[in-house]
Amino acid sequence: MKARLLEITRPRALSIREVEVPEPAADELLVRTLVSAISAGTELLFYRGDIAEGTRLDETLPSLDAELRYPVSYGYASVGEVIGAGTSVSRALVGRRVFGFAPHRSHFVVREPDAFVLPEDADFERAAFLPTAETAVNVLLDAAPRIGERVLVVGQGIVGLMTTALLARFPLERLWTLEPLEHRRVVSARFGAARALSPEELEADDFDLSVELSGTARGLEAAIGAMGLEGRVVVASWYGDGREAVALGTRFHRRRLRLVSSQVSRLGSVHLARWSKKRRLETAWSALSRLPVEALITHRIALDEAAEAYRLLDEHPEACLQVLLTYT
Repeated sequence: MKARLLEITRPRALSIREVEVPEPAADELLVRTLVSAISAGTELLFYRGDIAEGTRLDETLPSLDAELRYPVSYGYASVGEVIGAGTSVSRALVGRRVFGFAPHRSHFVVREPDAFVLPEDADFERAAFLPTAETAVNVLLDAAPRIGERVLVVGQGIVGLMTTALLARFPLERLWTLEPLEHRRVVSARFGAARALSPEELEADDFDLSVELSGTARGLEAAIGAMGLEGRVVVASWYGDGREAVALGTRFHRRRLRLVSSQVSRLGSVHLARWSKKRRLETAWSALSRLPVEALITHRIALDEAAEAYRLLDEHPEACLQVLLTYT
């Protein structure tokens, strides 16, 4: 069997080639892809060439446990239908829909323990948001929001919106968001923000906690500038190899602010004993089941037109949120 595989051949250049699909090993599933989600954050860094060759992609995911060398096959949010199974896997899984951390390709093989089997009545497109929701879960574990706190989320892309939605469940005094794009502010309010502001509208500087998910130096400076005495700034954006100039002067020091790095591939040590990968995914799925994620999907684009999908995300963020690649 042949699979169609999407590759980034060099910065801002894509190709689709055919590759052999291996027979599933004893503990593996063979999956025909239905949709895969493009990450407008991490994935665009690779697309733009903002990650140095030789950088480890992600040692926690088997499909990405390699150093970056172009051409690179990327992606980690694929949903499909099981069409084959290894000898030690229950045949009852054949025909079921599953999520896998797999690159953009028409067929993939995944170990049965690493696949997330969807409930039979679940919307399979919803499952494409599992990595996003898992990232938001990880952000909240690192941020540790407390009752009655004043919280600001800077950046309302997909991860920012998901983080806002989870924070909206906490008994906070204030949950505001900061986002320059108007259509994202509208969705932010729908996802639970009490106020969704443009950067020019923010005047308060007494927040206890801010979460920076803008991926910009301006956003990080806004997150820092909004903090009250001894506030916490969780930096969840990945800037790749970029060097961002951020003001860390008198205000930052005299207010004794704390910067906290949040990264989904590795939990902080305080959580390792209790939070397995399985538990995080189950928590993420529970969150997704109660959110209007259909409002986040702005485009469904066929794999053969993937170049247009990436150009859209790269050049026109004002026109899109989540772009899904579809497979027929």
